[in-house]
Amino acid sequence: MRRNASVVLFLMACWAQGAAAQEDRGGLTDNQLLGRRLLAQACGVCHLPVALNAKTYGPLLNKAAAAGNDELMRAFIVNGTPRMPSFKHHLQPAEIDAIIAYVRTVPVPSGASATR
Repeated sequence: MRRNASVVLFLMACWAQGAAAQEDRGGLTDNQLLGRRLLAQACGVCHLPVALNAKTYGPLLNKAAAAGNDELMRAFIVNGTPRMPSFKHHLQPAEIDAIIAYVRTVPVPSGASATR
């Protein structure tokens, strides 16, 4: 009986640690987590480095991107630019808002600018 209680206590402790690890959201809201996932899926090929210190095709995205202007960033995403495709037919307005909300949580790297 004593051994069973020890096993149960051990399993409960492990479960609590696992549950806490799954709850580590980096302080992000559900909307920002959605934005992080969408950014990785739709924008990551150009805006996220594939390896540490690798160059990206587009600028790295962080809170200073588009001069910190959410409407300007929304216009870039919706309409595209000469180097970037339009996403107005691929992303819903709420998804674009989620991407912007996430990008505004990404700190500007030290010694780097928002755009190239």
